[in-house]
Amino acid sequence: MTQDIKFDETVTKRIQDRWKDGDRLLLTFEDEVGPYSQHAMIHMQTQFTINIIGPEASLDTYDATIDSNLGKVYVKAYGMEGMDDHLVVRFHPQYDTMSLSGDSGDIDTNVGFIDFTDPNGIKENPAR
Repeated sequence: MTQDIKFDETVTKRIQDRWKDGDRLLLTFEDEVGPYSQHAMIHMQTQFTINIIGPEASLDTYDATIDSNLGKVYVKAYGMEGMDDHLVVRFHPQYDTMSLSGDSGDIDTNVGFIDFTDPNGIKENPAR
């Protein structure tokens, strides 16, 4: 896997504001497989979330990494198959949302953000 992902300045700040030493970053394909996936595409659309997990948290099903401007991002390899090599996560202030796009265009225009190190992390997910 030779993909990379770039987080824009606002998304980078949101992640860094919650980041603690040892935390890990996930890009989760929402397919209800693994400990951090929330649902199985019940809306019949491709959905992703950005997740922060602690150093002791399981990486079960996250069997690959992609490089980013924030370091390694753990992913489910099969969820990244067929994706563009260069991905970008951008913040859209007019809707208070994030989008995931690639060289060929938008992939998910409402990317969630869940900090699993915070007991309220799932409740604060604005995308779902």
